[in-house]
Amino acid sequence: MIVNPTTVHQDLQGTNLYLIGMMGSGKSTVGKILADRLGYQFFDSDTVIEQVAQQPVSQIFAESGEAVFRELETRVLAEIAGHGRKLVATGGGIVLKPENWGYLRHGVIIWLDASIEILQARLAADTTRPLLQGTDLETKLRSLYHDRQALYAQADLRIMLGETDTPEEICDRILLALAKACQEKREQDAEIEELNRQKPFHLEE
Repeated sequence: MIVNPTTVHQDLQGTNLYLIGMMGSGKSTVGKILADRLGYQFFDSDTVIEQVAQQPVSQIFAESGEAVFRELETRVLAEIAGHGRKLVATGGGIVLKPENWGYLRHGVIIWLDASIEILQARLAADTTRPLLQGTDLETKLRSLYHDRQALYAQADLRIMLGETDTPEEICDRILLALAKACQEKREQDAEIEELNRQKPFHLEE
């Protein structure tokens, strides 16, 4: 089923979209394409952090530590969340701070869920990820996924990724999921409106 992005854009009414998931799940690649289709402004949170800190993420981790990076991440998220029609590819660990969920919940949270095997194949030659340095890749990925899976599962939508899925196909599935979610919300709103129109009742004492 093909969904018209213009219809989804109208249904969203400017609500921000946040892509969450493990590093290597394709959030930035998919996010750019999806933002273009929806007429949204795209942000990669790690890129914005680098612009704010004027340092690469790897250098922030090495010189200042993960705690400083996480604080910058929250500041960036808070700033973006104050505006509408934004699509954000978040860092894999953004779900770790409870404070971040207060900002994420103002939008639609979409979890791109890829298997460890897919992630390992994509990240095998990547030397830019601070959390993957100096350790066995598969072991580290499994550990990170184990620690974060329950948090990722709090997303509004979960998109399972296959080994042969193209970014365009993933975008199609996200648009379909968004269209269904918007339709369900319209139906719920209609039911609530109908209940509010019904004659009020009074408890007899």
